[in-house]
Amino acid sequence: MNNKSIFDNLKKAERGAKISILAYLISSSLKLIFGFSYNSSALIADGINNATDVIASLAVLIGLKISRKPADENHLYGHFRAELISSLIASFIMMYAGIQVVIFAIKNLISNDYPIPTIETAILALISTIVMLIVFYYNFNLAKKINSSSLKAAALDNLSDALVSIGTLVGILGSIVGVKQADSIAATIVGLIIIYTAINIFKDATHILTDGIEVETIEKIKKIVSNIEEVIEIKEIRGRSHGLIHFIDVTVTVNPNLNVIKSHDITVEIEKALQQEFFACETLVHLEPYYNNIKK
Repeated sequence: MNNKSIFDNLKKAERGAKISILAYLISSSLKLIFGFSYNSSALIADGINNATDVIASLAVLIGLKISRKPADENHLYGHFRAELISSLIASFIMMYAGIQVVIFAIKNLISNDYPIPTIETAILALISTIVMLIVFYYNFNLAKKINSSSLKAAALDNLSDALVSIGTLVGILGSIVGVKQADSIAATIVGLIIIYTAINIFKDATHILTDGIEVETIEKIKKIVSNIEEVIEIKEIRGRSHGLIHFIDVTVTVNPNLNVIKSHDITVEIEKALQQEFFACETLVHLEPYYNNIKK
């Protein structure tokens, strides 16, 4: 496993988080200013959403920086799971923001308080949508390339924000053309989207933190190991993830007449084959003798 490559990928993920923070800072400031100045509840809600995204992105950035710390006597596997903890923190912040946005919008609907926004707010919502789609595309592709769960969470947050801005735009335009409730309804939808995204990020992070692994990943491992010529039978496969790194335990049977050198070569071959598929993984291979139909 090449730790240098992993740490390089963490630095790349940090760059994606910094881009998100900058985009959210600018977007949040403009939306709140325009929302209050030109009477748009949806734009204010969207601005509050982006403000919490700044905090969530900072949590992701801090988690990525901690992940780059090398292993020590208290963290023999390194600090890679720190980025997953940052994803959890981000999900809590987003959940709180989403609930507050929904409460704010519903209060307006109940009180029949429907301020009419101006065209300036619609233009800002359109520009924000385009910017967040660009940021999402960059971060999502980078997350896939370096296999970063926290950057993927940040990218999905970018996408939800782009969708939120679209909803905000629709609500503002609806209010402008005469559907007075449209702006507040859009704000409610914005809040629900934030909550939904937060729940998904929380589920993904807790799945990995509790040593969950996808069935598809186990099947890939089985296929790779079974294609090693000297492997007779796969007895057990276990795996878990520490963010960017997969830890895989494999128990296989081989010809009991093999010498130590040949047995060692088999373990190395299995390790290399898995690293080609998963980029960064640490594999523990246990060999057992296969006696069935083989002379002792």
